[in-house]
Amino acid sequence: MTASVASRVERLRREIRHHDRKYYVEAAPEISDRDYDRLLDELRSLEVDHPELVTPDSPTQRIGDEPLGELTAVRHRVPMLSIDNTYGVDDLAAWGRRVEKLLAEAGAEQPPRWVLELKIDGVAVSLTYEAGRLALAATRGNGVTGDDITHTVRTIHGVPLVLVLDAPPPTVEVRGEVYMANSDLVVLNERQAAAGLPPFANTRNVTAGSIRLLDPRACAERPLRFFCHGTGDAAALGLASQSEFYAWAAAAGLPVAPRTEVFASLTALIDRGLELIEELHSLDFEVDGFVVKVDDVAQQRLLGTTAKSPRWAIAWKFEKFEATTRLAGIRVQVGRGGTVTPVADLEPVELAGTIVRRASLHNADEVALKDVRVGDVLVVEKAGKVIPHVVRVEKHLREKRLPVWHPPTECPECQTTLVRDPDGVYIRCPNVDCPARCRERIRFFASRGAMDIEGLGDKLVEQLVATGLVKHYADLYALEPTQLEPLERMGKKSAAALVEQIAASRDRGLVRVLNALAIRHVGPRVATLLANRFPTIEQLAAASEEELAAVPEIGPAIAASVHEWLTSDYGRATIAGLAQAGVRLDVPEAERIGEGPLTGKTLVVTGTLARFSRQEAEEAIRRAGGRASGSVSKKTDYLVAGAEAGSKLDKASKLGVAVIDEAAFERLLAGG
Repeated sequence: MTASVASRVERLRREIRHHDRKYYVEAAPEISDRDYDRLLDELRSLEVDHPELVTPDSPTQRIGDEPLGELTAVRHRVPMLSIDNTYGVDDLAAWGRRVEKLLAEAGAEQPPRWVLELKIDGVAVSLTYEAGRLALAATRGNGVTGDDITHTVRTIHGVPLVLVLDAPPPTVEVRGEVYMANSDLVVLNERQAAAGLPPFANTRNVTAGSIRLLDPRACAERPLRFFCHGTGDAAALGLASQSEFYAWAAAAGLPVAPRTEVFASLTALIDRGLELIEELHSLDFEVDGFVVKVDDVAQQRLLGTTAKSPRWAIAWKFEKFEATTRLAGIRVQVGRGGTVTPVADLEPVELAGTIVRRASLHNADEVALKDVRVGDVLVVEKAGKVIPHVVRVEKHLREKRLPVWHPPTECPECQTTLVRDPDGVYIRCPNVDCPARCRERIRFFASRGAMDIEGLGDKLVEQLVATGLVKHYADLYALEPTQLEPLERMGKKSAAALVEQIAASRDRGLVRVLNALAIRHVGPRVATLLANRFPTIEQLAAASEEELAAVPEIGPAIAASVHEWLTSDYGRATIAGLAQAGVRLDVPEAERIGEGPLTGKTLVVTGTLARFSRQEAEEAIRRAGGRASGSVSKKTDYLVAGAEAGSKLDKASKLGVAVIDEAAFERLLAGG
């Protein structure tokens, strides 16, 4: 009987650990919370009846019985260094150049690959596992000595008590961040208010205080979470890169922060980071920047550390500002592509030195997820250059029963029935003639990054659309000064000047036009790629979806969007109208990148050339139909090596890539 009970206990423990991993590591739960609790209750009941079967690493033993008298100091096997900070893209790029130079001087054979991680706004901890079982958890302290917080960290469900590995290493130390989700803080503060206790100010403060509590039972009442991001003493793993560590951690049952990516160039990493800043509102935890690391462990060793920080990692931070205010109302605005976005109208509050009256709510699903209601007290945040967004609702301050906000079913401007995207996140107005969409399209068309029509500001666009003078892009080019003079803030001189500015925009070229047309997924980069491959609007419009998708970096989603727009009645009419208005819809012959002697070839330039700057050489490659790359790989056809060629030359030799000098490069450009 005891043997069968012991077998059932082990099966339950394995099953619970499996579901812990699915929930906390993979964010893909397989069972409901109720079913999970039933498994845990059965295990707890069996252990009560058979106390001889209880083990310290059982899922039922996360909470200790008695509080500690005091925290004990422990010495870190490997110092927990802090990371240097940078707040700007230029400084980050300069740091990257220094790293590349140091690696080249140290004899590194390959250029670095770069890791981008979210910088979780929590509390750093170190976890030591012995034979796969959690043996010690410690705070960072002064970097050399920290406090033993094993008793509280054991209560964090995201921290496995046993690593899910068939052959765990004898000893391994992983490091990461303990944090609290914003949604969990909302619930915790509601409990605090119900108990007559003061609310917690923010997630970081409550996390820092919770893990240092002497009573683990008190900590267990606060739903803390954990992400791992590195190692201390991990020689037993024998891993070659940071990215390998993430794979190992996930396999071992340790949670790794989402959005962690590896890049071949720091430029690509920066581009992705700037995109991610716009997505941070969707995260349920606080982030105050990114951490950038050199991926290769051998290169990390070559770079070494200073007295305080590793040379192979840096924190790319952005200024974050937070304020609390009341929600006066929720309205929706319609974008140029038809996206209907809820916007929070706030009681004015100072944020980052300015008075804020609005904040983005992004989409209807986010309003529902955060349970935002008119009359609520909100925490509003501004990070970097991103417009303010709502972090959380202070539900403990909700004074009365407030009505739930429901998204509109009809466009607020044209009353067209709204439709949801296939992924269910955004709702859109499908009416291309919607006045709101028209206003936003014209505004964007005239903006600096698009057709750059100076003097055509927001207020004037509103008047042009409201009076019916402008409905389509082509209507701008038919405007006469006499039509503009009666409008508010317009006179003879300003009207004549605006007409001249509009006329001048006719010659901006195909790239600017494609970017200005509000085609979904098409920005400056995509417009450039498309115009390089199809230098006239006729060629682009005649291209099949497959031909569009074959353009490097385009892919099927962008290709489908572009093809659908160009072949739609609206798209055809728009192009025809612009052509009739005399707008240039091609790339000038002198700037075209067509078929040439380097078509289909990939070249990398390294070192110093006598007759070309690096930029001029890469432009010459593109004009000859080739692709200029920044790194050497097996797909590289030629490495153009100038004076003082560095590690790229060594890598090309190892990979068998053809290496040519400047004279041979010029012969290739000439078709030799």
